Amino acid sequence: MADGTTPEGSTTIAQGQLRSFVERIERLEEEKAALAADIKEVYAEAKGNGFDTKVLRKVISLRKKDSAERQEEEAMLELYLHALGMLG
Repeated sequence: MADGTTPEGSTTIAQGQLRSFVERIERLEEEKAALAADIKEVYAEAKGNGFDTKVLRKVISLRKKDSAERQEEEAMLELYLHALGMLG
C-alpha cells in the first residue's frame, strides 16, 4: 500500500512464518542442550575410566581438521616454542 501498511493477509502469513521459525529454533536449542549434556556424560565416563579429558578434547579437535591443516598448526606451534626457547 502507498502509506507503508501491508494487507492483512500478508501480516498473518508473516506472523505464521515468524512463529514457525521461532518454534523450530526453540526445538533445535532443546536438542542442542540435550546433546551437550550427553557429550558431558561421555567425557565424565572417559575420565572415570582414567582418560585425561583435556587431552581427549584436543584429540577431538585435531580429528576435525584435515592433515594439511594439522601439519601447518604443528609447524607453527614448533616454531613458536622454539622462538621462546621451549624446545631443545
